[in-house]
Amino acid sequence: MVVKQLNRLLYTRPRRLEGRDRLDTEKNRAIQRRSAILLMLVCMPGCAGYRFGTRTLFRPDIRTVHVPIIRSESFRPEMGVRLTEAVQKEIEDRTPYKISDASRADSTLVCRINFDTKRVLTETNTDEPRDLRLTLAAEVNWTDRIGNVLMQNRFLPPGETAFYFSESANMVPEGGQSITTSQQRAIQRLAEHIVDQMESRW
Repeated sequence: MVVKQLNRLLYTRPRRLEGRDRLDTEKNRAIQRRSAILLMLVCMPGCAGYRFGTRTLFRPDIRTVHVPIIRSESFRPEMGVRLTEAVQKEIEDRTPYKISDASRADSTLVCRINFDTKRVLTETNTDEPRDLRLTLAAEVNWTDRIGNVLMQNRFLPPGETAFYFSESANMVPEGGQSITTSQQRAIQRLAEHIVDQMESRW
């Protein structure tokens, strides 16, 4: 809208006038042009801080990330491997960072699954579970080579060195949903949540 108004002020030709009316009109047009230029100069500094493109959402000083196999403290140790694969894929697909080994990476993203739970929300008349909720929680720490914490979008309490994330997914056995597919949904949501927090603070 502002651009259209500026173009109208700068480039619209006045209708043909004679004598004093023409002089007054030309004077008004000159004042309008100066006002439009002044408005552009005032607005430009406010837009200078904006950044465009997905690349600018992430830290420019980091190019590679090492994601070691995620440990799981739950009774399902395979959950750590599945979350590792999901996090690595999210980083490769959504960020400019590349997955690298520990010896060459600019940063390291260390995760640990603290627990996963399964809770019954509703039951049938025969006390069989109708709707269940799976919850997965993880501890995450992203640091550079010298140990500086790189996540900036969340508050880290004094004395803490890691952030905590949790995600849930519902399962309806009557609808044909299995524990494996529900776990995978929770894992995918958790991976997306973790990578979301790797974005730079605006």
